[in-house]
Amino acid sequence: MFYYEVALLKSPLNNLTFQSEEKIDIGLKVFIKLRNRKVLDEAVIIKEVEKPTFDCTNISEITNEFYDEKMLQIANFISTYYVCSIGEALSIYNPFDKNIEKISNEEKFDSKIVLSSLQQKAKEFLDEKKQALLFANTGAGKTEIYIKIIEEHLNQNRQAVLLMPEISLTPQMQKRLEKVFGKSVAIWHSKITKKKKIEILKGLQEGSIRLIAGARSALFLPYFNLGVIVVDEEHDDSYKSDSKPRLNTKDLAIYIAKKYDLQLVLGSATVSSSSFHKIPFFRLNETFHKTKKVYSFDDSQSNLSSKIIEKIEKTIKDKNQVIVFLPTRANFKYQICTTCGKSVECPFCSVSMSLHKNDLALKCHYCGYTQKIPDSCPSCNSGIIHNLRVGTAQIEEELKFHFPNNKIKRFDRDEIKTDNQLKTVLNEFNDGKIDILVGTQMLSKGHDYHNVKLAVVLGIDSVLNMNSYKSREKALSLLIQISGRSGRSGEGEVIIQTKNQEFFSHYLNESNYEEFLKSELEFRQDFYPPFLKMAKVIFSSSNGLKVKDEMEDYAKIFKDNKQIEVIGFGQSPIFKMANKYRYEILLRSNNIKALLNALHSINSPNAIIDMDTIY
Repeated sequence: MFYYEVALLKSPLNNLTFQSEEKIDIGLKVFIKLRNRKVLDEAVIIKEVEKPTFDCTNISEITNEFYDEKMLQIANFISTYYVCSIGEALSIYNPFDKNIEKISNEEKFDSKIVLSSLQQKAKEFLDEKKQALLFANTGAGKTEIYIKIIEEHLNQNRQAVLLMPEISLTPQMQKRLEKVFGKSVAIWHSKITKKKKIEILKGLQEGSIRLIAGARSALFLPYFNLGVIVVDEEHDDSYKSDSKPRLNTKDLAIYIAKKYDLQLVLGSATVSSSSFHKIPFFRLNETFHKTKKVYSFDDSQSNLSSKIIEKIEKTIKDKNQVIVFLPTRANFKYQICTTCGKSVECPFCSVSMSLHKNDLALKCHYCGYTQKIPDSCPSCNSGIIHNLRVGTAQIEEELKFHFPNNKIKRFDRDEIKTDNQLKTVLNEFNDGKIDILVGTQMLSKGHDYHNVKLAVVLGIDSVLNMNSYKSREKALSLLIQISGRSGRSGEGEVIIQTKNQEFFSHYLNESNYEEFLKSELEFRQDFYPPFLKMAKVIFSSSNGLKVKDEMEDYAKIFKDNKQIEVIGFGQSPIFKMANKYRYEILLRSNNIKALLNALHSINSPNAIIDMDTIY
């Protein structure tokens, strides 16, 4: 009889011990029967162990699917660093199928792309450094560099993965890749069918598919000879998972590339401060098309001021198109001074405080400082703090009222639910069948809009005034990305509704973004990432009193730990979600080991642990 430790897939349970009459390879997927359960559970053989002192149950079934050594090693790291079980970590992977035989595919590719001298220098830098950052202006041609690097790896019989934020999986990118790599490329994201996924997995394992372009889950496919990982729009927060395991795919790509000596290319026009600080970069600031951008600002209270309406009217009359951007699709609320545009900042943390309407108070989620909602703005002493409310549906209605004879379309996750809908709307827009596109962050993601001459940005102050140490970076990055959609060739205008013109106008030029990153890193020194590690622990339960007590007990334990710092605890900004009350503790430390030890010491089914929290 053989005895094995198995990890239960998708389960928070620790590894269990089962027995088998036949020898089983490490990494194979098996089915086991747990007491009191009618259905079989999926598990993975982790290691062979000595016969235990207790009686074991037989493994019910052995499959042909297995997790190779690299998958097991990375899952082990995820389990330790992102504080989850091995079974939860392994569940993000698609295993290999032992029945699939590799076929010989020595197809060579020629993209016929000729790089400019600066692009060539950038490529040489990326090749030499092996893991590096391409800091490229919008329209500077980073995609051409990606393709040349991928082409080289594929021509040496290696595989490649190009990661993009889910909402950035553009039809244009798909066309460009398929033009060069034909049937050797596959697109992978959450909206493709189960049948298509099975087809892609088979092609990847047999060797007919050599390049995967996809969302973050594309990193966890069964590659047998991966050579390069490209992470496009590396600044994008959607690389961070908001479900367990709460990993950051970009950070994990860096870890995997360094551990297994793979080439890694991170790319963005608005690189993240953490990558800028940690990774060698090449600055690519020449653009292919001569573009001229005019920025103007509007500080009115209304959603669509007369100035904005006039600009839209003129653009449409000139047979050009307009995009109208909002930070979020839902009707969102934010507190802001109607005179100076500032939110109420915590005097101790340099972040905006959150409104707790039940308590009629403003509260800082970093240090717990609380104050009553002021009658007038503490920054200018004259303005009034207002709750503003705005959303895509509302803006669409207003635009239809002002422009009843024009075609207006929403472009957000409520409207665009499938891949086909995305392609249809983009094709209609590029064919000139839509005059105004109203949308959220989907608008900012790498789509080429040929005839857009005006971009209208609403609600950007809500991002700037978020209760987060990253608020300035997020707001500026978003604004530059949106601006990049207007006037891709020729002239373009961007009108920004804000009361913080001074901040935005200083850094809006892409060449000034580097200056912004340097000043931002100076501001974060000694307090925030990338200099310190931060983690958030959320306690969530339908029993509000019980979960509040639990949060307070752990806050007390953590406060006694001299190696970590409790920088805030109390109600979560969204206090009740899905009928559960939520409390949170925010921790930071310059000692990763001490912070992880503290997180691993939490033993509560109500606790949600978010290492490297981005909020």
